[in-house]
Amino acid sequence: MKSARLHRLFNPETGRCLDVAVDHGFFNEGSFLAGIENLPRAIAALVQAAPDAIQLTVGQAHHLQSQKVKGRPALVLRTDVANVYGRQLPRHLFSRVIDDAVLQAVRLDAACIVVNLFQIPNEPEVTAQCIDNILRLKPESDRYGMPLMIEPLVFQPNAVAGGYLVDGDPGKIIPLVRQAVELGADVIKADPTDDISVYHRVVETAGGVPVLVRGGSKAPEEEILRRTQALLAQGAAGIVYGRNIIQHPNPRAITQALMAVVHRNTPVAEALQMLR
Repeated sequence: MKSARLHRLFNPETGRCLDVAVDHGFFNEGSFLAGIENLPRAIAALVQAAPDAIQLTVGQAHHLQSQKVKGRPALVLRTDVANVYGRQLPRHLFSRVIDDAVLQAVRLDAACIVVNLFQIPNEPEVTAQCIDNILRLKPESDRYGMPLMIEPLVFQPNAVAGGYLVDGDPGKIIPLVRQAVELGADVIKADPTDDISVYHRVVETAGGVPVLVRGGSKAPEEEILRRTQALLAQGAAGIVYGRNIIQHPNPRAITQALMAVVHRNTPVAEALQMLR
């Protein structure tokens, strides 16, 4: 049953989730490894901080699932590998799903799988690959009761932005989120809009499918906490942070501060004190 796994992903009392993404090594970008060079150690620290979920790959998920901790974070399994994040894009771009993705997730006791839906300027073939990936995963995820998280991701032109920079235009994010819902997403993981105050439009277009907001580029602590608070106020069901946690001087403390904001509506000033 998908509902049983979703109850592991989302806090049953608040209906919200903090998912920490540490699947960056999947994408063959050296700069993505900062803070997770020693992944077993990073995961052990995160488990002690007790976020709702940790996002990992098939080759690294065992570091989480072997932790002998009661109530450890749920596993969100990354199912697709891509080469679209470099400052200079290669001649051939791809996004490919691992074989038997859903069964691998079942064997790893994952609570959810995640797959990308890229929209990259002048690269429609990559979008087509992403849609093919989702169409393959959807019936399998339904068959085995594995929730499907789709990550609609709108890129800025690589020549302008250079690498992993996203477009916060709601006019581009909203249609792609809607497409992800139409394709059968059980959970949406989407970028914040440039103007946070309009994020309710993203939530609305998801039509009741819970929306987790991607953390985006590295930012100061107070900005991270205030942005999280504002997105939750707009109706987001939670957040997914990677670099803003794993590259923080104290990943455990920033995780606990974010959990306080997400689940207890702790004021930002009070959450900041948890970092001192």
